[in-house]
Amino acid sequence: MLIGAHVSPAGGPAKAIERGEALGARSIQIFNQNPRAWKPTIYSDEQVEEFREAMAASEVGALLIHAVYLLNAASEDRDIREKTLTSLTASLNAGEALGATAVVLHPGSAKGGDVGQAIERAGATIAEALAQSEGCALHLENTAGAGGTLGRSFDELGALIEAAGGDERLGICLDSCHMLASGIEIRSADALTAAIDECVKATGKGRIGSLHCNDSMMEFGSNRDRHADLGKGELGADGCAVFLSEPRFADLPCVLETPGPEKKGPTKKQIKEAFALRERGLKARG
Repeated sequence: MLIGAHVSPAGGPAKAIERGEALGARSIQIFNQNPRAWKPTIYSDEQVEEFREAMAASEVGALLIHAVYLLNAASEDRDIREKTLTSLTASLNAGEALGATAVVLHPGSAKGGDVGQAIERAGATIAEALAQSEGCALHLENTAGAGGTLGRSFDELGALIEAAGGDERLGICLDSCHMLASGIEIRSADALTAAIDECVKATGKGRIGSLHCNDSMMEFGSNRDRHADLGKGELGADGCAVFLSEPRFADLPCVLETPGPEKKGPTKKQIKEAFALRERGLKARG
């Protein structure tokens, strides 16, 4: 498993590799544009080359690009959907240039409207972004379920994939905090196995392609998205160990989006502890 962290690409994407290595990360995740602005960042050929050289010379084995949170592929507002399409397409093109495993996307929100219609709008926007880009996979992230967000269940994720045309580039990013908060029990090996079986049934074999391992500040089924450091929330150390040691996750990039002791993201010590939790989980499985 390629355990790593979300890091800043400030100064250029090659700097993200440097920051990942300083943490002992085997994978990294970045925003490819200012998360508070719509304008996409287009990397120069020189920046792309520098990134690829830095990654090749490092222990970082995978890059994820997280689409910014402004995006809402399901919005009833055509202008928002068009801005979402522009930004998402740019992220996919950046992912292809940099050799990313995938772009990770929160599918959007119905905002209190009809969920079925919202899924159709999101699917159309996602399909168009895929049509306007090449190569890079797009992983739809499961959500905690607050505020009409889409992807709170495996059936919704499956419906989104179907609405987007079922392209082979479409995959799933599973977030442990969001799973627990949305009412999916994953704190024992048997429970997680059952949850993954359900996910595969609803979304298709081979779709699970990336992971976010975060503990949850909020209780099971709360539908509230509040990340906690590993072992410090409702999943607990045992639950995190179960998630990190799941056999079907063994070859996947697994990014921590935890707050860290200084609210600046996970530390090198915490990345090391995540690897130790994986080993603990593997031993418990026998």
